[in-house]
Amino acid sequence: MFDTWPLLSLITFLPLLGAVLILVLVGGKDDEGSATTARILALWISGFTFVISLALWIGFDRGTADYQFVEKVAWIPALDISYHMGVDGISVLFVLLSTLLTPAAILASWDAIKTRVRDYMVAFLVLETLMVGTFSALDLFLFYIFFEAVLIPMFLIIGIWGGENRVYASYKFFLYTLLGSILMLVAMLVVYRVGGTSDIPTLHQNLELAANVQIWLWLAFFASFAVKIPMWPVHTWLPDAHVQAPTAGSVILAGVLLKMGGYGFLRFSLPLFPDASLALSPLVFGLSIVAVVYASLVALVQKDMKKLIAYSSVGHMAFVTAGIWAFNHQGIDGAIFQMLSHGIVSAALFLCVGVVYDRLHTREIAAYGGVAETMPHYAIAFMIFMLASVGLPGTSGFIGEFLVLVGLFQTSIFTTACLATGLILGATYMLWLYRQVIFGALTSDNVKALLDLELREKIILYPLIVLVFWMGIYPKPILDITSASVANLVQTFQAAVGG
Repeated sequence: MFDTWPLLSLITFLPLLGAVLILVLVGGKDDEGSATTARILALWISGFTFVISLALWIGFDRGTADYQFVEKVAWIPALDISYHMGVDGISVLFVLLSTLLTPAAILASWDAIKTRVRDYMVAFLVLETLMVGTFSALDLFLFYIFFEAVLIPMFLIIGIWGGENRVYASYKFFLYTLLGSILMLVAMLVVYRVGGTSDIPTLHQNLELAANVQIWLWLAFFASFAVKIPMWPVHTWLPDAHVQAPTAGSVILAGVLLKMGGYGFLRFSLPLFPDASLALSPLVFGLSIVAVVYASLVALVQKDMKKLIAYSSVGHMAFVTAGIWAFNHQGIDGAIFQMLSHGIVSAALFLCVGVVYDRLHTREIAAYGGVAETMPHYAIAFMIFMLASVGLPGTSGFIGEFLVLVGLFQTSIFTTACLATGLILGATYMLWLYRQVIFGALTSDNVKALLDLELREKIILYPLIVLVFWMGIYPKPILDITSASVANLVQTFQAAVGG
């Protein structure tokens, strides 16, 4: 039905056109009327983009690993570089995640952002274009442009509208990710030279590299994706970025941008460098184990709610890397599901922090206590997302972690046992956070005066609650989409390494 439509281009560039529309209609004015116009336009454009993106879900053929909704136009014919877009069972879900969270982030910023509202909304719409483009690009250099350009709007969002130390956090975020990406660009040039093309599906089928060359190229790609996901010890930019970013910035950063690292491993590291991926799997397992234990222990001593949730993301993403390097269907399925679940749950947790921060203007855990008495609806929503974060059965968090552990058990029992400790530690710090904030003695007059969720906040949080339970109770629709592409990836990998 949708095969003849330039659907991916429409979803990718509609937010960019919306950003131009806001710049034209609102101009340089910074009064309340202009700010309201910018908010409304951004919300409608991002909401309409999400509605259009649902056509990907409806029209996606579940029975094939082929790329779908493909668009290909010669861009630089002399160099065999094309504007090539398409999605498979792995990438289509991350496109949907991007289009879902963007309107939620814009709605969350409705009253929180008071200055330069037009520029803020433009930055988010440009960011949406770049996120969707990253997950849809099927040309090496097109992918790199989208992947790298994501840094610019997020750098501005943190650096302009962030907290007290926003400039330091934004520069740290930018420099960490840029350094790794430069190494990846060099590796891409080598792959392009050896493969004779920048077309990703063609490279998947035809690229042949010696084992020692694969090692160096794998390390260059790993430098970029490990920072992005982020893995220990290149994770230190993440807590600073989250603490200083506005609530909506944290939502997109945790919900979508971290997933680009895991997506990169699945799209490039395993299919292009199978021998190196196998040879260096102990490195990945070792870093994943350290990340789970270290991040959990550091989270236990945090005083800032955002920083605690940020460290929890490091631990959850370690499950993703371990699941990918299990090299089997269950592990990779679990890694993808974990990324999707974490995208929703972590985004929702940051939204929950934003709700009380907008009221009291502090994220210090000690400043709260007894919130359940004044904000019962908020307490229930926070509880659901907290339990999903720790992997309670019946929630989305359980499915991903369970599949990862099942797949990983077939590859490394020791790594499985070590990662399982993260489940216990994760429950410890999340339950402690919930107890301190939601229960405890209601002694603060500020907390006593808190108002429960308003309609706008319910519109944001309640659909995410539905998704958490739907994915946890009935994961089949998502696993059906990923199944063929994951099976093809595993089969191709095993054939390449002779396993």
